[in-house]
Amino acid sequence: MRTAKAQASYSISLDAPLMSTIKIAVVLSLFLVLAGGFSMGNAPVYAQGASVSIVPNASTMGDKAFSPNPAEVKAGESVTWTNGDSQIHTATSGAVGAEDSGKVFDSGILSPKATFDFKFDQAGEIDYYCTLHPQMVGKVVVS
Repeated sequence: MRTAKAQASYSISLDAPLMSTIKIAVVLSLFLVLAGGFSMGNAPVYAQGASVSIVPNASTMGDKAFSPNPAEVKAGESVTWTNGDSQIHTATSGAVGAEDSGKVFDSGILSPKATFDFKFDQAGEIDYYCTLHPQMVGKVVVS
């Protein structure tokens, strides 16, 4: 007994504006991948600056609550703080009770997993702390 094979042929006709849109989308997607805009994980890749974690149980860790401590960046770069703890925290420039507390930067309340970015334009050493847990202290060194 012989079996017959069926073959189907399909043709899709796309108009010129739609093809242009598709081409642009493909080119932009390739650019993002080649430019390193995303890693294989969930987090974006940062070309420069520093990332600081607020560690689990940070409120009991003093100067170990922020990691790394100190954070080091060059003028013009940013620091990104990420709250890796289960409690809310802040990253606030200055020292507890100082007149200049919060004048350089203040993250406001950072819920768990929340982030805060700040770009440092001038060289220097900037102390910071958590306003909710003032024993949590850190430093940013800008060169």
